Amino acid sequence: MSRPAAHLIDGSLYVFRAWHSMPDEFHDADGHPVNAVHGFTRFLCELLERVKPEHLAVAFDASLTTSFRNAIYPAYKANRELPPPDLERQFVLCREVAEALGIAVLIDHTYEADDLIGSTLWSLRAHGFRSVIVSADKDFGQLLGEDDEQWDYARNLRWGPAGVLEKLGVHPHQVADYLALCGDAVDNIPGVPGIGAKTAAALLSHFGSLDALLDRVDEVQFLRLRGAASCAAKLRAHGESARLYRQLTRIALDAPVAEQAEALLRRRGEAAVMDELCERLRFGPLTRTRLRALMG
Repeated sequence: MSRPAAHLIDGSLYVFRAWHSMPDEFHDADGHPVNAVHGFTRFLCELLERVKPEHLAVAFDASLTTSFRNAIYPAYKANRELPPPDLERQFVLCREVAEALGIAVLIDHTYEADDLIGSTLWSLRAHGFRSVIVSADKDFGQLLGEDDEQWDYARNLRWGPAGVLEKLGVHPHQVADYLALCGDAVDNIPGVPGIGAKTAAALLSHFGSLDALLDRVDEVQFLRLRGAASCAAKLRAHGESARLYRQLTRIALDAPVAEQAEALLRRRGEAAVMDELCERLRFGPLTRTRLRALMG
């Protein structure tokens, strides 16, 4: 018998996608833009109609500047602009929509959405669940166990651990080391200068882990690797930085999340709360019909 599945949704990603893809013609009862809320709500409706998950949660980032990673490395995500006030308002409203639909919402000012998803997945695994991570973010590859999946919903692509190896050239348990070596421009993590994705994958294929690579760095110059001597020198010079970057690229598994699977059971929403939200957000008849049908 297959293990029960919990769907863990990278909410911030889909709010941002809706913000960029939906036209600016949607406004709430007070005249504020709600295009991201409309797009995110349609996404949630479609997913719930399609999958009918019993256990699920939506995780959101609370802030770009208060993660524990900022304390370790102040430049972390410093390349990103803070969301404009109109989008900040819409993040709050998207959380309200998810909660009104009876979906557990995960948010914390110290831990990011990735950490909340990772910690929840880790906890659920101990209770016999497998997880489906709904996101296109490559960082989540490090979380995938044998029965877990990642689902890029927009492209309708699904993959497990073998898909991580196919995409990145490393196994799930090596993803944090891989990103520490080659860097992650999206999060402003520089990596080791001169080491790109292919070289990082080749090094980890040979040594197994970042720690083993740095412990045996004198062997690197003898590898059949383009620029092997230069690569060894760069690893000697930047090895401690790479260990620091791994603290940033490794998804935390000890964030404060509910330990019992029952916390992720979808609850019956309150019709009055949803009706008030629909009025405030000026949802159209089709969206209102879909939301009412999903209320149970």
